[in-house]
Amino acid sequence: MRLLLNWLLSAISLLIVSHLVPGFYVHGFAAALIAAVVIGLINATLGFFLKLITLPLTVVTLGIFWWVINALMLMFASTLLRPDFVIHGFWPAFWGAIVLALINMVLKSLTREADRG
Repeated sequence: MRLLLNWLLSAISLLIVSHLVPGFYVHGFAAALIAAVVIGLINATLGFFLKLITLPLTVVTLGIFWWVINALMLMFASTLLRPDFVIHGFWPAFWGAIVLALINMVLKSLTREADRG
């Protein structure tokens, strides 16, 4: 049940980011659901590997380089899912990664609070 909720929250987060970040487009809820799965798979495989091998650079930049990796993963997912999920360039992907992480954090904390209450 928790996996399904996280998937839905990720899709909702993608839709919100597409309304907030210029150059970041998700065409509908079905596209957001598919994009959430693809982004999750990319982050679990290629993203994990890239974060592992760039760990020294991440430490030197105090974690900022992880945002670069996350932006690249979003751009890669965008190339796989065109035309339903499109990111036009690095900067929309970079800002989209930051906003996406913040929105996911807020939504997941809200659902945790609802579970407790």
